[in-house]
Amino acid sequence: MSSIQLIADAGATKTQWCVVGLPKKKTVYTKGISPYFLGVNEIVSLIDQELKPSLKNVQIDAIHYYGTGCIEPTKAKIVKTALTTSFGVKNINVTHDIEGSAKALFGDGKGIASILGTGSSSCFYNGKKISKVIPGLGYILGDEGSGAYLGRKVVQYYLYKTFDADLMAAFEEKFEETKTSILQKVYKEPLANRYLASFTHFLAENRGHYMIENIIEDGLNDFFFTSLCKFNEAWKYPIGFTGGVAFGFKDVLKDLCYALPSGVLLLLCAYFLPKRSSETVSL
Repeated sequence: MSSIQLIADAGATKTQWCVVGLPKKKTVYTKGISPYFLGVNEIVSLIDQELKPSLKNVQIDAIHYYGTGCIEPTKAKIVKTALTTSFGVKNINVTHDIEGSAKALFGDGKGIASILGTGSSSCFYNGKKISKVIPGLGYILGDEGSGAYLGRKVVQYYLYKTFDADLMAAFEEKFEETKTSILQKVYKEPLANRYLASFTHFLAENRGHYMIENIIEDGLNDFFFTSLCKFNEAWKYPIGFTGGVAFGFKDVLKDLCYALPSGVLLLLCAYFLPKRSSETVSL
């Protein structure tokens, strides 16, 4: 009998769990897991409540976990301890999510892998391992181009009354938020990054308005400047994107790639691999 393996792709907002080795592949979605915001006990509780009920009578032999925040050894240890506690499995590999994205995008090929989800990060993958990483700095200091970064701009435009009357009305109709409630959730309640990222839905629903397009383009352009342009390899190898923001705004990413100055065309070939879809789009 083949071994049954559990593979996890964990972001700050959602986690995709895939069981392989069964007669039919099984996929389960749970809330996101970030060891910067969740401790061992909280991760164990999340797994017990949201994942294990879907895995009844399934004996897991090995776990391969690719997760946000796990580039730091101390954070990876938190996740591994939680997985060991929950499943009692000895064969557990915990590494950062950008490695999982690189393998999914390029296989044994070389390229620049980028994640644009709740947070953002990028790396150069040499076909075997990651040889250079530009990690995100979190939603306070960085994560340019991410859902939290774009969502923060939406909130700023609303609170500063930068939006025109139509967008102000659309925001208030959709969210029923006040300045007090927003500041409470950002500064006093947990998982502010996930909360801010939720406002990207407003961007997606109001495409075509020049203010919306400016927020999206400026935010993604910031990611190019702070991350992709730092890779000398970007001149030579393809660049791939994963994550909900990359997939949702892939048209803007394409335009940004084509609009780069002559001689700085970073994107020779791009792959957009959404978290919940097998669709692939090439430039």
